Amino acid sequence: MRVRADLAGLAGEGGSGVVPVRLAPRSDATLVRVGAVVVKAHAPGTKAAALAARLRVAAHPALAGILLPPLPPARVRALPGGRSATLWPYGVPVDPGADELPWEAAGALLALLHAVDPAALGPGALPAAGGPTRAAEAVARLRAAPGAGTADERRAVERVLAGARAEPARLALCHGDFHFGQLVADPAGGDGLLLIDVDDLGVGDPAWDLARPAAWFAAGLVPEPDWRRFLAGYGVAEPWPDWLDGPARALTAQLAARALLTGRPLSEEGAAFVDACRRIDALT
Repeated sequence: MRVRADLAGLAGEGGSGVVPVRLAPRSDATLVRVGAVVVKAHAPGTKAAALAARLRVAAHPALAGILLPPLPPARVRALPGGRSATLWPYGVPVDPGADELPWEAAGALLALLHAVDPAALGPGALPAAGGPTRAAEAVARLRAAPGAGTADERRAVERVLAGARAEPARLALCHGDFHFGQLVADPAGGDGLLLIDVDDLGVGDPAWDLARPAAWFAAGLVPEPDWRRFLAGYGVAEPWPDWLDGPARALTAQLAARALLTGRPLSEEGAAFVDACRRIDALT
């Protein structure tokens, strides 16, 4: 409640005085909407300097029409207790559970992001994109929780991540944690969608931004026509490009690890990722 009140106070900088509403709960961040303003308290331990660099990129004109820009002035605010907070305009999110998802638009948006030259974004080093780190951390948490899943399940997940290492074909500006929950309608009234959440934005292998949809497809959770629409939007005609294989395997291991770590019976999605790890492990 204290964090929510602090965030509502920051939202007052955006000129809104309506009742604050907490948005979708997350374990690593707190988001509060006050009218047209969204205030985000980033995860404890977030490095303010890295967040400031990412915020600067989101506000850069080269990212217009790609990333949701922060509310000006684009700076990191400090909350009591030391957590960092940022202010954003509210955009209506895409429902990840909708029957029809904007596959082509998502692929095209990622292609635009990856085409931005990081060197053209001004002085200051950008952090590494967060994709590989997130996968490694999830499997490390599984390794440290011996009661999560069976020995066979845990072994398969660990072996899939260990075998997923690959050198990037190129480096680019990457989102770092792409999924359909990271898309919102343009609050400025444009026709397109924008990417949100800069916590893992940085320079890295662009294949990681396609890896989560690829993992869903490989696990049998996405129909092939939708997957092909996503690739077509990105500008790829191949049904499964070789450069995607390693990151897709790593994301499969990450999602399987997270499913096992819940301590609850596996959902349909969680079971699909664990089974996919078993299949991949049996082939290697």
